[in-house]
Amino acid sequence: MSNDGVNHGRRRFLIATTSVGGGVGAVGVAVPFVKSWNPSERAKAAGAPAKADISKVAPGEMIVVEWRGKPVYIVRRTDEAVAMLESLADDLKDPSNVDEGQQPAYAKNTNRSRKPEIAVIEGVCTHLGCAPKFFPEVKPQPFEENWRGGFFCPCHGSKFDLAGRVFNGSPAAKNLAVPPHSYLDENTLIIGVDEENS
Repeated sequence: MSNDGVNHGRRRFLIATTSVGGGVGAVGVAVPFVKSWNPSERAKAAGAPAKADISKVAPGEMIVVEWRGKPVYIVRRTDEAVAMLESLADDLKDPSNVDEGQQPAYAKNTNRSRKPEIAVIEGVCTHLGCAPKFFPEVKPQPFEENWRGGFFCPCHGSKFDLAGRVFNGSPAAKNLAVPPHSYLDENTLIIGVDEENS
C-alpha cells in the first residue's frame, strides 16, 4: 500500500478482471451474431437441387415440385401439344424467347426444354407472382373461347402456352421462367443443376 491510501496491485487486478470479463461478454454477444449470418439448415435445403421422378407422369399430365420455395411445373406434353407450339408464334409476346433471363441457353427453343415432350417451368406468374393453373385440354374455357392448352393465372388473367410463353393481351410481360435442370436418367429430373453450370 502506498502513502496515498491506494492499493495499486488491487487496482491492476480489478482492471484486468473487468477487461477479461468485458472481452468474454463481447465474444458471447458476437458469436450468435456472427452465426446468424450463416444460412440455416432449412435455408440450405430450400436452395438445394430438387429431384423429380417423372416415370409416372402420363402425356397431358403435370406434377409440381418445390424448388427454392417456388412451385416448379413438370408437364409431359402430348405429341399434338408439341406440334401445336410452332403454330402459336403470332399469338405470343415473346415467341422466340428473346428475354435471356427467363430460360437457360439449352431451353431457348420453341419447346423451351431439353426434351420436346417434357416442360419444366416455374409456376410463378411474371405479372405479380400468383400461381397459374394448368388447363391442358384444347377446348373452350370461360377465360378463352379458342383455348389451345396451357396455363391461366386466375389473379389477373395472364395466359401462357404449354411452353410457358405468354400470350398477347396478358398483363404479364414475360414468359414463365425455366429453371436450370438436367436428367440423371430417363425417369429422374434434377431441378437446380445442369451440366452447363455444374
